[in-house]
Amino acid sequence: MSEHSLPHGFPPAAREAALRHCASLEDAVGRFRRDHLDRIARWGARLALVLPGGGRLLAAGNGGSAAQAQHLTAELVGRYRRERPAYSAISLHAETSSLTAIGNDYGFDQVYARQVAAHGRPGDVLLLLSTSGRSGNLVAAAAAGRSAGMRVWALTGPAPNPLAEAAHEALCVDAAPTATVQEAHLVAVHVLCECFDAAVEAGPARRAGQGTGAFEPAAVRRRMS
Repeated sequence: MSEHSLPHGFPPAAREAALRHCASLEDAVGRFRRDHLDRIARWGARLALVLPGGGRLLAAGNGGSAAQAQHLTAELVGRYRRERPAYSAISLHAETSSLTAIGNDYGFDQVYARQVAAHGRPGDVLLLLSTSGRSGNLVAAAAAGRSAGMRVWALTGPAPNPLAEAAHEALCVDAAPTATVQEAHLVAVHVLCECFDAAVEAGPARRAGQGTGAFEPAAVRRRMS
């Protein structure tokens, strides 16, 4: 439906709401560009060492954040822009039988922690997404990831929050509306994929020359020794 076909008297409040929504997202993306690009670039460089070396990314979230987690893993297992190998990335909420069995037997707070304990290995990466940063099952998953020797990253809403504190590193979107945080998280997911692909394409020798060798998982170091 075009703007000209809208009924007469269509409420100005609807357009004002749309303008507020877009302005909130523009502000959040501007702060993301100003404050978080270096962090995302580092994350992409680390993933470019972990995943081609046989490591794995585990991701989890609740509700819309679960969809964002699955979006990221789909880009890594499939492809983002260019043809490249498939990499191991698992969205824990998509394991529905495990999720419901664990929730039934251990409680909802353990639905991700139990899977992290099962699948996580030293040097792997765990990425947890939460608009509030206060989801108990994600905080428990962060603790399980640390215990497993994983590197734990969080995408959250405004800091401070428990998930950001439980992770090794957190990208906290400074925005009040939940929708704005989720939309900024999608930007972060896509930028992470851009940085990962660029770092993979750069090749291991160049990445090592840029000082990222400290991020190599144990499996890569063993093969290169």
